[in-house]
Amino acid sequence: MATTQKTARKPNAAFMKPLTPSATLAAVIGSEPVPRTEVTKKIWDYIKKHDLQDPKNRRNINADDKLRPLFGKDQVSMFELTKLVSAHLK
Repeated sequence: MATTQKTARKPNAAFMKPLTPSATLAAVIGSEPVPRTEVTKKIWDYIKKHDLQDPKNRRNINADDKLRPLFGKDQVSMFELTKLVSAHLK
């Protein structure tokens, strides 16, 4: 029988490349270029700090004054979050 070798998984370079946030996104996470993974982490830190998850359905995020221009509406699901945010990265 052939043995399978386990190789360490390398992080995808595209996810690690620092990206510049738009002015709208910079109002939430800061203006310095950060990798996509850090952007998501910083947004979730902001959501938790300001208690913006919907109490009835924790998968939904209620927008405050800083997030509303980013989302374009008052509430988004956590699944929409990454798609909406990626439009604000260069």
